[in-house]
Amino acid sequence: MRERVEVSSGLVLRRWAPRDAASVTAAFADPLMREQTSQPIGSPQDAQRWIAERTAEWEAGSAFAFCVVDDADTVLGHVSVGAVNRRHSVGWVSYWTTAVARGRGVATQACHALARWAFHDAELFRLELGHRVNNPGSCAVARAAGFAVEGHQRQKLAYDGVRYDVELHARLATDPEPLAAAPGPVRSVVRSVSTRACT
Repeated sequence: MRERVEVSSGLVLRRWAPRDAASVTAAFADPLMREQTSQPIGSPQDAQRWIAERTAEWEAGSAFAFCVVDDADTVLGHVSVGAVNRRHSVGWVSYWTTAVARGRGVATQACHALARWAFHDAELFRLELGHRVNNPGSCAVARAAGFAVEGHQRQKLAYDGVRYDVELHARLATDPEPLAAAPGPVRSVVRSVSTRACT
C-alpha cells in the first residue's frame, strides 16, 4: 500500500513520522482539538506516543493514519481510516485540521484523497464517519467528499455533562466521484466524531 498520496491541489498525505512531534503538540494545544484524542497531548513526549500509536496501528493493519502537509511539508491536519474490518471491508474515517488550515478546503481534499486510497490501496468497500449534529463544518466536509447521510444516533456522545446526537455518513467504493472534491475553500471547523476516540 502506498504510504504517500499526492493530491492535485499540492497537498500530500504521508505517514506520520517522529519529526512531526512538535506539530502534533502545537495542533493539540488548540482548545478545539482537546476531544480528538482519548489521552491529553501536552508535550513532545505525548506527541511521540501518539505518533507511535499511529505507526503501530498501521503495522497491525487496524488503522491507517496520514499527516496532511503542503508542498513545504508543513503539517495542516490528519486523516485516517480506522476500526478496519477486513471481513466486511469496512473502515471508519476521521479527520482534523490545524487552525491555520481551516476554511481552505484542506479537510475536504484530504478526506476525498483518503477515500480513494482506502478503496484502491486498502481494498475497502465501505467507509463510515460521524459528526455531532452541532458541527455543520464537519458535515460539509463529509458531504463534499462524497459521504452520504445515512442516519442519526440520538445522544450518543457526552462532553462536559451534555449529550450530543451524531449524524452518520458513508461512502461506498461503487459511489460516483463527488464533484465538490476539487480544490477550493470550504468553510469548516473540523471536529470529526469517532466512536473510537469519542470526539
